Amino acid sequence: MVKQAKNKIPDQVVFNSESGRYDASLKSYGTNLSAPKIETLDTGLWKSNNIRQVNSQFKARYQALKEAFESFSEEFEYNNKVYASKFNFEPVIGEIYYLYKNKAGHDFLSIIPSDECNFEFQGAFYLNEEKVWKKK
Repeated sequence: MVKQAKNKIPDQVVFNSESGRYDASLKSYGTNLSAPKIETLDTGLWKSNNIRQVNSQFKARYQALKEAFESFSEEFEYNNKVYASKFNFEPVIGEIYYLYKNKAGHDFLSIIPSDECNFEFQGAFYLNEEKVWKKK
């Protein structure tokens, strides 16, 4: 015959030996045989779908930033080129001006349209209200 200890508590009873209390109702999981089965969720599909969506959002944002940077760089280069060119007049905001390269290879700004000039045409530009040269 097997002798049982006096204070031994059966396995199906939830007793917290640290607090000295029965605390089955405080547990976040089932504590008896009739409790629902604890199943781990398969989050792999959820993760892969969300990763794909987030990656496409990042890719779209990256593409937009890249295009904005390229546009900004192009605008910066145009402004440098026009401001560095030679001109002997004060440009009027909103008017169209034509950038040419002379025979010596120097850029100059003119009011003469490209169809009336024999120099190498670089582009048509106008000065906006913020004093930024925009390509026409």
